[in-house]
Amino acid sequence: MTSDSPQFGYPVVLDLTDVAVLVVGGGPVAARKVTGLAAAGAAVRVVTTHVGEALDRGLVTELHERPYRSSDLAGVRLVVTATGDVDVDAGVAADARSRGLWVNAADQPADCTFILPAVARNGPLSIAVSTDGASPALARRLRDRAASLLSDEVVDLAADLARRRAAVRAAGGSTEAVDWSPQIDPVLLSR
Repeated sequence: MTSDSPQFGYPVVLDLTDVAVLVVGGGPVAARKVTGLAAAGAAVRVVTTHVGEALDRGLVTELHERPYRSSDLAGVRLVVTATGDVDVDAGVAADARSRGLWVNAADQPADCTFILPAVARNGPLSIAVSTDGASPALARRLRDRAASLLSDEVVDLAADLARRRAAVRAAGGSTEAVDWSPQIDPVLLSR
């Protein structure tokens, strides 16, 4: 990687439906991660020495109240560690990387193979903002400003454009050749 290349420079949106994900930790940060992962359809396994009040047990597929063990990685495809203990989180991250698993260590970008952006959603639309791990607070503020773009009118526009794209494809055309600006601009420019 060159010095001007972002560390986390390839944003993706994952389908986590029924994907086994391990969250290590039970405090407020881990609880937020569990909430987001469960909302995405993940099967969330939590390992923690203490279950905090913020953790919604109803969102968790498996809950183990004990210290993390490397065997907890068996069968998962994604790992989030948010214990608040730098050494524990670094150890979990090292174990995950050694098994080829993607891992996020909360507030420890050097121990991450992916980071979680600040996300705003309305229906099928989402806006994700990342600062490459430099300032989650700035990412959240930018997300909050961008969220105003995700009005119900814009959600309706997305549904209409999906129908129009399907019709173009059904007629054997390419959606890449269509200029969608006349449908999009009046809605976005009125915002």
